[in-house]
Amino acid sequence: MSGAGPGRRGPVVEERPEQPYVFLRRSVTMDRFAEVADRLPELVGWLAARDIPRAGAPFFRYNTVAAEGGACEVEAGIPVASAPEPEGDVGVALLPAGRYATLTRVGHPEGLLAAVRTLLEWAREQGLEWDMRVVDGVERWGCRIESYRTDPRKEPDPAEWETELAFRLAD
Repeated sequence: MSGAGPGRRGPVVEERPEQPYVFLRRSVTMDRFAEVADRLPELVGWLAARDIPRAGAPFFRYNTVAAEGGACEVEAGIPVASAPEPEGDVGVALLPAGRYATLTRVGHPEGLLAAVRTLLEWAREQGLEWDMRVVDGVERWGCRIESYRTDPRKEPDPAEWETELAFRLAD
């Protein structure tokens, strides 16, 4: 499977530098994902109130991925040019530098699970290994993000939204 086609670019491997970001973290099951997703506007407001410019698209970082129905540790994050001081629930961290397998897709977010499967299968076919380990049945990722590159205020049609998956590869 090539992973390319209408509404999709990649998969490809690319080198990325480290990137500072601010985040709000939650442990959620997928049926309660809105508990973390709905905090992105709060994070945008926090940055705006401090005149801290964004340096990229908002994203979700999956630190852990549990089996079906289990809780995952997820961060709602926004890249920034330089790291501010953390405050309250708002944390500051770095996305690690390294090689990432990426796939960009255009379409409703409901199709992201299929895109994740495409990226995982492509990497397996290429003999690539993830920066991930399994502990007690839970995947612990070095860096696994999905970036939301379309502003829904400017493009209200979810079928036109662009999302990039970027999963860090093992060194």
